[in-house]
Amino acid sequence: QVQLVESGGGLVQAGGSLRLSCAASGSILSINAMGWYRQAPGKQRELVATISSGGRTNYADSVKGRFTISRDNAKNTEYLQMNSLKPEDTAVYYCNAAVVAYSGSYVRSMELWGQGTQVTVSS
Repeated sequence: QVQLVESGGGLVQAGGSLRLSCAASGSILSINAMGWYRQAPGKQRELVATISSGGRTNYADSVKGRFTISRDNAKNTEYLQMNSLKPEDTAVYYCNAAVVAYSGSYVRSMELWGQGTQVTVSS
C-alpha cells in the first residue's frame, strides 16, 4: 500500500521550533512535487509550502523566512522545519505528494495525503 506517514507535531511555546517529517512508502517509482498544508479550526485547508522534484521551493507569505521545506529523495521523505512559531501557526499539518507507483500490476499517478499531525503554539 502506498502511503505517507507524518511525524513530529506537538505543543511548543511561541518563538519555538518544530520539525515535521513525512515518509512515503510502498511500491513507489518516483515522487514529483511534495508539499505541506495546514488546517486551523473553522478554516479551510491552506498551502504552507511546496518543493519540486528538483528542489525548487514555494512558500505562503505567512511563513516565508520562518519555515523551510526540504526533501531527501533517497529516503522518499520531506521535511518542514518551523522556526519562530506563532500562535496563529496552530493547525493540523498535512503532507502531500504526487507519486508514480505500482497499483497491483499497473503503474499509476497518485496524489497522496498524510494522516495529519497537530501543531499547537501557545502564547
